[in-house]
Amino acid sequence: MTSTAGTSYTSIPNQKYRRSNRRSRQRCNTLDTDSQSLSTLGHFKTLPLEIFQMVLNYLSVKDISMLSMVSKTISNRLINYISTPSGNRRLLLQDFHNLELPGKREVSYILEHYKSLGLLLKRCTLLLPTKDRLKYTHKILSEVSCFKLNGCPSPLHCLGLQCYGVFLQILTAGWDELECHRVFNFLCELSNLPRKVQTVVSSKPGSARKLELRIRLYCRSVLLNHWIHRSDSAFWLTRILKPWPMVNQARLLYIIFGPVSSLDGDLAPSLFKKKLLCHLIYCSGHVVWQKMIEGPTDETSLKGLADAIKLLYDTEAREWTADDVISLVDELSVVPREWLMENNARLLILSGNNICFTFMANKAVNGRAVDLARLMVFLALVCEKDLYCMDWAVKMMQKVCKVFGTPGERNNFLQCVENAFAHMIMDMLQAVLSGDRDEEDSSFLNLFHLVNAQANFHKEVLYLTMRSNSNTV
Repeated sequence: MTSTAGTSYTSIPNQKYRRSNRRSRQRCNTLDTDSQSLSTLGHFKTLPLEIFQMVLNYLSVKDISMLSMVSKTISNRLINYISTPSGNRRLLLQDFHNLELPGKREVSYILEHYKSLGLLLKRCTLLLPTKDRLKYTHKILSEVSCFKLNGCPSPLHCLGLQCYGVFLQILTAGWDELECHRVFNFLCELSNLPRKVQTVVSSKPGSARKLELRIRLYCRSVLLNHWIHRSDSAFWLTRILKPWPMVNQARLLYIIFGPVSSLDGDLAPSLFKKKLLCHLIYCSGHVVWQKMIEGPTDETSLKGLADAIKLLYDTEAREWTADDVISLVDELSVVPREWLMENNARLLILSGNNICFTFMANKAVNGRAVDLARLMVFLALVCEKDLYCMDWAVKMMQKVCKVFGTPGERNNFLQCVENAFAHMIMDMLQAVLSGDRDEEDSSFLNLFHLVNAQANFHKEVLYLTMRSNSNTV
């Protein structure tokens, strides 16, 4: 009989096999991950990191940004490269001054470089949340003092803020409004912009000239100048203005877009003739607060303000109503004190037909016929001086007449226009006869232009009347 003892054995639990299999799978997964990470590097997996970074030194910034899209692993390597001292030296060019001197880099070159750098960081940080993207970008750029509102000791001779502006424009292009709100708040926190704006809008105009200039340069060069679409420009201008009361909005608008003194700026003219950076001219020098008060000004001094007003009135600026814009123009006309009426009229003409008519219709509705009549006369005077077609002024008056509710109000307005012409001619004639003439004999020239304006204005009225009569017959 065979014994059963010889066939007995001890069973080994299957769990140990399972545990061993899990460990084995973990080791395999780790190897697979490392293998996959290396495989995404392609032929670069055979190169040490130092050699890989040496290769990058032979690529342009545009080429590096294209390389960042190959894989996440390469993108991470590029992020590490950008953070290294050698990557910083290579990518963060800081030669922002005296670019018109021989041997210096071209202005167009350094601007294009920062456009490419913006695209590189945009692609490298594509998978990060907005907050982390901004933090990383700030970490990279924080050492560039010329990118800060108060960083450069010579801001009028520096392209730093312009480069920062084109960099941000490329970085944030295509971001939605919520993300752009975060960008603006982030920039305000870094630059302390709200507190600095509070200082200048609550101080006597001109008492903080250097700070006014820095705010102007920062807002225009970093936030406003580089956008292609008007809707983007309107968005950023709205972010700058909307946190403030209307009276402060007008002050801030004047600081950013108002006339400046070219003498204080002392900018090298060759820089602008050769490099075609004409938009910087409007930032050169200190804000001239008395220009609209002391005498008639030219179109150049008002163009920036007029363009900004048109931008806000545009239908794409959804946060502004027509009443908001007209109230802003009203407030602007008394910054820092009441403007000469001729400068008011010139600003309205430059702002376009819709804004001009809305402004005048607002006065008509509110029963301010005398003020409206004086404005009408000055519109005719500006048309005469600046060689605009006088029939535009007559058609504008005809359009405004339709706003009045009754024939009596309309006739009263027309009488006020004639009285305004007569009173202004008498005042100017008295100034000429008094003998108080300056070197340019401006009082006589003003009288000459006003008489011609009245004659041409009434000629257009007669033409309009005769045409309407002939059509009736």
